[in-house]
Amino acid sequence: MQALDLPPFDHKIRQNSANIPEIWDELRRKYVVLTPEEWVRQHVAHYLMRHMGYPRGLLSLERGHRYNQRQKRTDLVALGPNGRPLLLVECKRPTVAITPAVASQVATYNQTMRAPLLLITNGLVHYCWQVDFERGANERLAEIPDYDTAKLLIEN
Repeated sequence: MQALDLPPFDHKIRQNSANIPEIWDELRRKYVVLTPEEWVRQHVAHYLMRHMGYPRGLLSLERGHRYNQRQKRTDLVALGPNGRPLLLVECKRPTVAITPAVASQVATYNQTMRAPLLLITNGLVHYCWQVDFERGANERLAEIPDYDTAKLLIEN
């Protein structure tokens, strides 16, 4: 798999019975098919847990939600101490450019999730925004906030 602009982590990869590579998913506690997007998703999850202080028990991969009466799945959601979405993460494979259409996708998902922070990444490029629902505005952040900083955003 391609090297990413995220810290490496100790990963476990195996071949399943159909000779398809799988990676151990610590959050779901099972092996999942190793696609380029999954490679990014696993890196982001480990980065948030190991380097940014997001509690493992408050991270949810591929969480389902409804939007316009359709079932959708988010790549990764970090919950705040109140149990509500704090950070919504959309992961793309490294060859997918982060375009306005991709940003629109995550913003659309967030209309129902209402997370105050959005992160879009392809593992090489990362964009993070703070959402102000009252003003209907987004502010791009210079970096991904750690968990303690992110909690302060929802308290204010």
